Amino acid sequence: MINVIATIKVKPGTTAQFAEIMKKYVPAVRAEDGCIEYTPAVDFDTGLARQIKDENAVTVIEKWESPDALNTHLASPHMAEFKAEAGEFIEDLLLTVVQEA
Repeated sequence: MINVIATIKVKPGTTAQFAEIMKKYVPAVRAEDGCIEYTPAVDFDTGLARQIKDENAVTVIEKWESPDALNTHLASPHMAEFKAEAGEFIEDLLLTVVQEA
């Protein structure tokens, strides 16, 4: 299993609009072979001193059975549709892919 943390930086003031578009695609992603978890999230202020917050970011917490499952996901037709619909809002994408130590 691999874990992916995808941080999607969006244009200022577009987080809610971007998140609404993304929510439409979540069921299709979760139905993919090899998808264990796929959860878009936005920052929540806990008041913790070391917390880093970014109101212009959506973080996607993902778990996949394998790198092949992740690559199949990235090449899926619904991800191409998502990129066409939401791409204008995206400024940057940062990926962290980890496995259990």
